[in-house]
Amino acid sequence: MMRPTTKDLAKAAGVSRATVDRVLNGREGVKQKTVDKVNAAIKELGFVRNIQAANLAKSKRYRFVFALPRSGEEFLEEIVRHIRDAEEAFALDQVRCDVEHIDENDPHSIAAFLASLSPDETSGVAIMAPESPQVRDAIFRLQERGVAAIPFISDQTTMDTDWVGIDNRAAGATAAALLGRFSKSDSGSIMVIAESMQSRDSLERRLGFDAELGKSFPNLTALPSLETYGDEERAEEIITNVVSNDQDLVGIYIMSSEAKIPVTVLSTLPRIKDVVTVGHERTPFTEAALHDGRLDCVIAQNAGHMVRSAVRKLKAISDKSTTHSQQEHIRIEILLNTNL
Repeated sequence: MMRPTTKDLAKAAGVSRATVDRVLNGREGVKQKTVDKVNAAIKELGFVRNIQAANLAKSKRYRFVFALPRSGEEFLEEIVRHIRDAEEAFALDQVRCDVEHIDENDPHSIAAFLASLSPDETSGVAIMAPESPQVRDAIFRLQERGVAAIPFISDQTTMDTDWVGIDNRAAGATAAALLGRFSKSDSGSIMVIAESMQSRDSLERRLGFDAELGKSFPNLTALPSLETYGDEERAEEIITNVVSNDQDLVGIYIMSSEAKIPVTVLSTLPRIKDVVTVGHERTPFTEAALHDGRLDCVIAQNAGHMVRSAVRKLKAISDKSTTHSQQEHIRIEILLNTNL
């Protein structure tokens, strides 16, 4: 059967094609009764709007901004690389992707940056930032101004349905299961390293980790979280202190998205050779660390999938349409040196 057109829609609803166009584009001046008629006809005929053709006709273009932290090294480099790839992949949709770096430790400056974005120049924003009242409110105000906005990798409590990233509680539970199964000791302690526990993804990973460890491996004890704040000197000091003073250490869980600093520090300490170490995110560094044994396992989320999903979601919000939920589901990947 031929795909129904706006002409078919107008005939079924008993209105003009101009009225159908106004309803489809959400323009004012149409009575609610007429809108209901058109929507009923859409449902009856199974009409699916050709967004790409409509945008070409209107010369509509999209500018999507990825607001990313300043720190993050290789993981963020991977994200930026995939953003450039996505821009090429979505070129026919008139999509342009820009990257703006924000200070993830300064919620006021993040809020000020989001406040500076105009709907005339920006169609949507994917925001990777720790949760805070300032950032949350700035996102809401951004949406009120007509700019699509979604959390990216790091979620915000009030936006669980419109964000891009893995289930971080499940990721933390997975880390606990791997450490518990890989550990050769009947008992012992596990060091937990994060950049900042103010980040919701780290907090949720910790909650999932503790729950699974307590349930399945009660003989293992998770130590209080160490916060490095991405500072190499601080990381060396606090990690060395724990290793020197805890003779029962059997495992290490690096929760942060950038494992380079903690792993580099750990590799200088002799006792660490017999300790199971699990980290996050696939980067050139973590691949090398898996190959040479500095990491036993990496829990990852596909960076390319996340970026493409963010673009699709932002575009759908801008177009007042929807995406396929299964297509946008970001799965947890477990990497060993045998399956890279």
